[in-house]
Amino acid sequence: MPLNLQLRNDVYRRPLETALDRLGIKPGFTCVDVGAGGGDVSVALAKLAGKNGRVYAVDIDPQSRDLTAEAAATAHAQVLTLTQNAEELTLPEKVDLAFCRFLLLHVHSPITVIKKMKEAIKPDGWIVIQEPVTTAGRINLKPLSMPDAKHQDIGALLPKLILEANLKLIDVWAEAPVGIKDGPVVDYLHYLTEVDPGTEPVILPPLVTAIAQK
Repeated sequence: MPLNLQLRNDVYRRPLETALDRLGIKPGFTCVDVGAGGGDVSVALAKLAGKNGRVYAVDIDPQSRDLTAEAAATAHAQVLTLTQNAEELTLPEKVDLAFCRFLLLHVHSPITVIKKMKEAIKPDGWIVIQEPVTTAGRINLKPLSMPDAKHQDIGALLPKLILEANLKLIDVWAEAPVGIKDGPVVDYLHYLTEVDPGTEPVILPPLVTAIAQK
Protein backbone atom coordinates (compact mmCIF):
# COMPACT_ATOMS: atom_id res chain seq x y z
CA MET A 1 0.00 0.00 0.00
CA PRO A 2 1.42 3.46 -0.90
CA LEU A 3 2.65 5.56 1.98
CA ASN A 4 0.35 8.37 3.17
CA LEU A 5 2.04 10.98 5.35
CA GLN A 6 -1.24 12.92 5.72
CA LEU A 7 0.44 16.16 4.69
CA ARG A 8 -2.84 17.41 3.26
CA ASN A 9 -1.78 21.01 2.65
CA ASP A 10 1.57 20.09 1.10
CA VAL A 11 1.29 20.22 -2.69
CA TYR A 12 4.68 18.49 -2.98
CA ARG A 13 3.77 15.63 -0.66
CA ARG A 14 3.66 12.94 -3.35
CA PRO A 15 7.39 12.93 -4.22
CA LEU A 16 8.21 12.84 -0.50
CA GLU A 17 5.83 9.95 0.11
CA THR A 18 7.27 8.11 -2.91
CA ALA A 19 10.84 8.49 -1.65
CA LEU A 20 10.11 7.43 1.92
CA ASP A 21 7.96 4.52 0.75
CA ARG A 22 10.91 3.22 -1.26
CA LEU A 23 13.22 3.44 1.75
CA GLY A 24 10.80 1.50 3.93
CA ILE A 25 11.25 3.48 7.13
CA LYS A 26 10.62 1.17 10.06
CA PRO A 27 9.89 1.68 13.75
CA GLY A 28 13.15 2.47 15.52
CA PHE A 29 14.63 4.54 12.67
CA THR A 30 16.66 7.62 13.54
CA CYS A 31 16.38 10.59 11.19
CA VAL A 32 17.43 14.21 10.80
CA ASP A 33 15.29 16.80 9.05
CA VAL A 34 17.71 19.58 8.08
CA GLY A 35 16.02 22.93 7.62
CA ALA A 36 12.91 21.61 9.35
CA GLY A 37 10.88 24.82 9.19
CA GLY A 38 7.57 24.37 10.97
CA GLY A 39 8.24 20.68 11.53
CA ASP A 40 5.48 19.04 9.47
CA VAL A 41 7.89 16.60 7.82
CA SER A 42 9.76 16.03 11.09
CA VAL A 43 6.53 14.96 12.77
CA ALA A 44 5.56 12.75 9.82
CA LEU A 45 8.97 11.03 9.99
CA ALA A 46 8.61 10.58 13.74
CA LYS A 47 5.26 8.86 13.29
CA LEU A 48 6.89 6.39 10.91
CA ALA A 49 9.84 5.84 13.27
CA GLY A 50 7.52 5.18 16.21
CA LYS A 51 8.12 5.54 19.92
CA ASN A 52 11.50 3.77 19.71
CA GLY A 53 12.74 6.03 16.91
CA ARG A 54 13.99 9.62 16.97
CA VAL A 55 13.91 12.58 14.63
CA TYR A 56 16.26 15.53 14.98
CA ALA A 57 14.64 18.66 13.59
CA VAL A 58 17.39 21.13 12.72
CA ASP A 59 16.79 24.75 11.76
CA ILE A 60 18.76 27.96 12.10
CA ASP A 61 15.64 29.92 13.11
CA PRO A 62 14.70 29.70 16.82
CA GLN A 63 11.08 30.46 15.95
CA SER A 64 10.99 27.42 13.64
CA ARG A 65 12.44 25.35 16.48
CA ASP A 66 9.61 26.43 18.75
CA LEU A 67 6.95 25.71 16.10
CA THR A 68 8.39 22.24 15.54
CA ALA A 69 8.50 21.50 19.27
CA GLU A 70 4.85 22.55 19.59
CA ALA A 71 3.79 20.42 16.60
CA ALA A 72 5.69 17.41 17.97
CA ALA A 73 4.14 17.79 21.43
CA THR A 74 0.65 17.98 19.93
CA ALA A 75 1.28 14.82 17.90
CA HIS A 76 3.11 13.00 20.75
CA ALA A 77 6.02 12.52 18.33
CA GLN A 78 9.63 11.74 19.24
CA VAL A 79 11.20 14.90 17.81
CA LEU A 80 14.28 16.64 19.24
CA THR A 81 14.80 20.21 18.04
CA LEU A 82 18.24 21.71 17.42
CA THR A 83 19.10 25.28 16.43
CA GLN A 84 22.00 24.96 13.98
CA ASN A 85 23.31 26.30 10.71
CA ALA A 86 22.95 23.48 8.16
CA GLU A 87 26.54 24.03 7.04
CA GLU A 88 27.67 23.23 10.60
CA LEU A 89 25.38 20.25 11.16
CA THR A 90 26.42 18.23 14.24
CA LEU A 91 24.32 15.46 15.79
CA PRO A 92 24.79 13.42 18.97
CA GLU A 93 24.53 10.16 17.00
CA LYS A 94 24.63 8.72 13.50
CA VAL A 95 21.20 8.42 11.87
CA ASP A 96 19.51 6.12 9.38
CA LEU A 97 18.15 8.95 7.23
CA ALA A 98 19.21 12.54 6.55
CA PHE A 99 16.56 14.59 4.78
CA CYS A 100 16.26 18.15 3.50
CA ARG A 101 13.83 19.99 1.25
CA PHE A 102 13.77 23.59 -0.02
CA LEU A 103 17.00 24.18 1.90
CA LEU A 104 19.96 24.12 -0.48
CA LEU A 105 18.57 26.95 -2.62
CA HIS A 106 19.03 29.26 0.40
CA VAL A 107 22.42 28.21 1.85
CA HIS A 108 25.79 29.65 0.95
CA SER A 109 27.43 26.28 0.11
CA PRO A 110 25.09 23.44 -0.92
CA ILE A 111 27.95 20.95 -1.29
CA THR A 112 29.00 21.64 2.33
CA VAL A 113 25.50 20.80 3.56
CA ILE A 114 25.42 17.57 1.54
CA LYS A 115 28.78 16.52 2.96
CA LYS A 116 27.55 17.26 6.49
CA MET A 117 24.48 15.11 5.83
CA LYS A 118 26.81 12.36 4.61
CA GLU A 119 28.80 12.58 7.86
CA ALA A 120 25.55 12.35 9.85
CA ILE A 121 24.34 9.01 8.48
CA LYS A 122 25.30 5.45 9.37
CA PRO A 123 27.38 3.39 6.89
CA ASP A 124 24.18 1.92 5.43
CA GLY A 125 22.14 5.11 5.90
CA TRP A 126 20.17 7.10 3.35
CA ILE A 127 20.08 10.69 2.15
CA VAL A 128 16.97 12.21 0.55
CA ILE A 129 17.21 15.72 -0.89
CA GLN A 130 14.38 17.62 -2.56
CA GLU A 131 15.06 20.95 -4.28
CA PRO A 132 13.27 22.99 -6.99
CA VAL A 133 14.13 24.17 -10.46
CA THR A 134 12.43 27.48 -9.88
CA THR A 135 12.67 29.02 -13.35
CA ALA A 136 11.06 25.93 -14.90
CA GLY A 137 7.81 26.89 -13.14
CA ARG A 138 5.28 28.81 -15.20
CA ILE A 139 2.32 31.18 -14.88
CA ASN A 140 0.60 31.26 -18.27
CA LEU A 141 3.90 30.07 -19.85
CA LYS A 142 5.93 32.88 -18.23
CA PRO A 143 8.89 31.66 -16.11
CA LEU A 144 8.85 32.03 -12.35
CA SER A 145 11.78 33.44 -10.43
CA MET A 146 12.93 33.62 -6.84
CA PRO A 147 15.51 36.43 -6.83
CA ASP A 148 16.12 36.19 -3.07
CA ALA A 149 17.27 32.56 -3.36
CA LYS A 150 21.01 32.02 -3.68
CA HIS A 151 20.60 29.00 -5.99
CA GLN A 152 17.06 29.10 -7.38
CA ASP A 153 17.64 26.25 -9.86
CA ILE A 154 19.66 24.04 -7.49
CA GLY A 155 17.42 21.05 -8.21
CA ALA A 156 18.98 20.71 -11.65
CA LEU A 157 22.42 20.35 -10.04
CA LEU A 158 21.54 17.72 -7.43
CA PRO A 159 22.95 14.67 -9.28
CA LYS A 160 26.24 16.48 -9.89
CA LEU A 161 26.53 17.67 -6.29
CA ILE A 162 25.76 14.24 -4.87
CA LEU A 163 28.50 12.66 -6.97
CA GLU A 164 30.91 15.46 -5.97
CA ALA A 165 30.21 14.53 -2.34
CA ASN A 166 31.34 10.95 -3.11
CA LEU A 167 27.85 9.58 -2.55
CA LYS A 168 26.17 6.83 -4.55
CA LEU A 169 23.22 8.23 -6.48
CA ILE A 170 20.44 5.65 -6.16
CA ASP A 171 17.69 7.51 -8.03
CA VAL A 172 16.60 10.99 -9.06
CA TRP A 173 13.39 12.34 -10.59
CA ALA A 174 11.31 15.53 -10.89
CA GLU A 175 7.62 16.27 -10.34
CA ALA A 176 5.69 19.50 -10.90
CA PRO A 177 2.14 20.07 -9.58
CA VAL A 178 -0.17 21.80 -12.07
CA GLY A 179 -3.36 23.79 -11.44
CA ILE A 180 -5.78 26.44 -12.67
CA LYS A 181 -8.21 28.75 -10.86
CA ASP A 182 -9.09 27.76 -7.29
CA GLY A 183 -7.17 24.91 -5.67
CA PRO A 184 -4.10 23.99 -3.62
CA VAL A 185 -1.58 24.67 -6.42
CA VAL A 186 -2.83 28.22 -7.03
CA ASP A 187 -3.19 28.83 -3.28
CA TYR A 188 0.40 27.68 -2.69
CA LEU A 189 1.74 29.96 -5.42
CA HIS A 190 -0.20 32.89 -3.99
CA TYR A 191 1.18 32.15 -0.51
CA LEU A 192 4.74 31.76 -1.79
CA THR A 193 4.92 34.77 -4.11
CA GLU A 194 1.99 36.99 -2.99
CA VAL A 195 0.97 37.01 -6.65
CA ASP A 196 -2.55 35.88 -7.51
CA PRO A 197 -2.46 34.14 -10.92
CA GLY A 198 -6.20 34.52 -11.32
CA THR A 199 -7.45 32.07 -13.95
CA GLU A 200 -4.07 31.59 -15.65
CA PRO A 201 -2.67 28.04 -15.79
CA VAL A 202 0.07 27.39 -13.24
CA ILE A 203 2.94 24.92 -13.26
CA LEU A 204 4.79 25.02 -9.95
CA PRO A 205 8.58 24.66 -10.04
CA PRO A 206 9.53 21.00 -10.58
CA LEU A 207 10.79 19.45 -7.35
CA VAL A 208 13.80 17.23 -7.96
CA THR A 209 14.09 14.30 -5.55
CA ALA A 210 17.45 12.59 -5.15
CA ILE A 211 18.07 9.43 -3.12
CA ALA A 212 21.67 8.62 -2.20
CA GLN A 213 23.84 6.43 0.02
CA LYS A 214 27.46 6.33 1.09
